Amino acid sequence: MSDDQGYGDLSCTGNPILKTPHIDRLAAEGIRFTNFHVDTYCTPTRAALLTGHYSYRAGGWGTASGRNMLRDGETTMAEVFRHNGYRTGIFGKWHLGANYPYRPMDRGFDEWLGHGNGGTGCASDWWGNDRVNDRYLRNGKWEDQPRPGFEGDVFFDAAMQFIRENKERPFFVYLAPYNPHDPWAISEKAWAEPYSGKVPKSIADFYASIARVDWNVGRIREFLANEGLAENTIFIFLTDNGSSGPRHAGKAKLFNAGMRGSKGDTYDGGHRVPGFFHWPAGGYKPAEVSRLAAHVDLLPTLVDLCKLTLPKPVDFDGRSLKPLLANPREEGWPDRTLVVCEPRNGGGPAPAKIDIGFSAILTDRWRLVNGKELHDIVNDPGQQRNLAAENPGVVQQLVATYDAYREDVTVETKGWQGRPVIGTASQLETELLGEDLTTRGGGVPLFQGSVATGAAAAGHWPVRFAEAGIYQVEIRRWPRELDTAMTGVPVNGKVPDAWLDGERVRGTLYRGKPKALPIAKVRLKAGDDVQECGVKEADKFVSFAIKVDEGVADIEAAFLDASGKAIGSPYYVFIRKGNEG
Repeated sequence: MSDDQGYGDLSCTGNPILKTPHIDRLAAEGIRFTNFHVDTYCTPTRAALLTGHYSYRAGGWGTASGRNMLRDGETTMAEVFRHNGYRTGIFGKWHLGANYPYRPMDRGFDEWLGHGNGGTGCASDWWGNDRVNDRYLRNGKWEDQPRPGFEGDVFFDAAMQFIRENKERPFFVYLAPYNPHDPWAISEKAWAEPYSGKVPKSIADFYASIARVDWNVGRIREFLANEGLAENTIFIFLTDNGSSGPRHAGKAKLFNAGMRGSKGDTYDGGHRVPGFFHWPAGGYKPAEVSRLAAHVDLLPTLVDLCKLTLPKPVDFDGRSLKPLLANPREEGWPDRTLVVCEPRNGGGPAPAKIDIGFSAILTDRWRLVNGKELHDIVNDPGQQRNLAAENPGVVQQLVATYDAYREDVTVETKGWQGRPVIGTASQLETELLGEDLTTRGGGVPLFQGSVATGAAAAGHWPVRFAEAGIYQVEIRRWPRELDTAMTGVPVNGKVPDAWLDGERVRGTLYRGKPKALPIAKVRLKAGDDVQECGVKEADKFVSFAIKVDEGVADIEAAFLDASGKAIGSPYYVFIRKGNEG
């Protein structure tokens, strides 16, 4: 599953400039779902894909602020496969929680290689990673040395190594590169040059990143063939939301397969994506399927195809697509209605009201967008004509379906808040980040650039302490790897030049000029305990000892200036159990 690549970002779906021969071949040799849908942003899609539940039921209905954690008790695809004797690996983007019990290895994966939680350049990433010669998290710990090469290649290499090591037994691989999501650290001559002059430079880099994903798809398919695994490996390709290309194109018009909208939109361009299935040993012949399908269908489909048993009963929101794989002409396939919602980062622990004004309600023929616009997608795929006034009965029926959906998933989400568990053997030290702050609206310092420029946000971290006792809290302005004073800025402002494909690829340490903050004190509030600690010029961090009870708590902290005025919440907070740090 690639990141930010839309339905129209393939040559096999009609893009006249972009060339994707390997994915095109996969599509031609398999079952092509042309009416396949996901959510409009990355985290909700990943939550739904891995659970077979709508993201508002599964947790992960937002991308930050604690709304990107997979709900406790959800059964994941990895847990299902591992329950059935498969080795399970994830290589690339997770974005469903950075601390226990929300990390990949807490949710069924035997092997994990990735960048922080959100991705390259997020505050949770190793500072200065820029997609070339980066450091990676492996099974929850940062590796000691950078891995050479381009980030996407590294994940495909690691996935192939994992498969080779486990090919004598069943395996499940979730390969989720961060490409073509920006930032792009792509070599110009080797990859972007074919598109230069035909599209804006940013789109040339965007297309080059997709071409690199395509090349890697070719590499892993060749690897599977050489290992004797191609026939009986189910290979699925999809993307996580609509194209982000229009965001980078300025006024330039891009090919979008005739759709309206892009990433983040509730029009089809925001959530309709390629969905390709390839499994020669399954006996399924190449075909095209136009019936409505979605990410929530993947887990029930794989349970059906692989004859898996579930660790516990699950009432999926999706349905098995096996009948459509066997019979692409779709005789006997019942009509259905699906719901897509925009992500929500603001508000309380769970959305008090999942608003129809940020949704799309889908049938094979109709799209009700934001509760107001009704489009006949068969006769108006560009969604230019609003037919709501002419079809009040259809609108009423779709609104009723949405109301039932909202009531159903709200039962699951009401009052729920992801809470990292602190003080367990599974994670000796918990790192709370500015990007995970729970706020009542407003942004959070999600990216390293936000941290660098001193972006202010105020909120708290909902947590759960595994047991009562004394805990050590370390608060920093900058991450540990920068070794920088709280009131200063990093001395080294650039990552050394890297080389990719014989070309120099220059990466910046962060987006935005670093800003010194006039931090004079730090205030920490844990339950009823409020403490303050002064900050000296050379201090790289301040430490507190807190005494807490077992159970849920909210951690709140703030940088203060000399007058006692709050500057904002800290960006990096480390907590571990014990009397000594």
